[in-house]
Amino acid sequence: MAITAEQVKELRDRTGAGIMDCKKILVETDGNIEKAIELLREKGIAKAAKKAGRVASEGLVEAYIHNGKYGALVEVNSETDFVSNNDDFKAFVKDIAMHIAAVAPKYVRREDVPAEVVEAEKATLKAQAINEGKPEAIAEKMVEGRMKKFYSEICLLDQPFVKDPDITVGELLTNLIAKIGENIVIRRFARFERGEGIEKEETNFAEEVMKQVNG
Repeated sequence: MAITAEQVKELRDRTGAGIMDCKKILVETDGNIEKAIELLREKGIAKAAKKAGRVASEGLVEAYIHNGKYGALVEVNSETDFVSNNDDFKAFVKDIAMHIAAVAPKYVRREDVPAEVVEAEKATLKAQAINEGKPEAIAEKMVEGRMKKFYSEICLLDQPFVKDPDITVGELLTNLIAKIGENIVIRRFARFERGEGIEKEETNFAEEVMKQVNG
């Protein structure tokens, strides 16, 4: 089947893959765009896995602040300084800083969650399942499924990406690694929220107004 320039352009626009890669995949899939996208994704994951062990010590530190109320600082590493100046890489780092500020993850990846936190959550989820009347064997399986939700709430890479909830931050990262061809690592972050951790005096606004009126 002859592959048209329009098909190549559509696939490139939807995936960000290189022109030659798009043409090759379209030939393999007989011009089926959806199959081509899935195949590119699978190959991208494989490529990303191969690059995961390579040292990434360059990169960027990016900040995002929202109306002076909350913000985030994130470090994302690449293998070379050349990639850290790449527009796609810069946009990715900015998006990750914004995501952290908006969604407030606690850890980068599952491996970062302390073992005692994981075990405590598993125990709680198992107790809930048993209280629902489930046999212990079924409760164990339910815990596995519910832990995925737990991780998606606290781990950055497991969270749905704030600008496109159909993919996780981890998938977004994998796609970028496949596109750029270097290992990229979200190393660490810090999030700040105005007034966080400060005990605030609870006041009744209506009572305050009445005090001023009657004072």
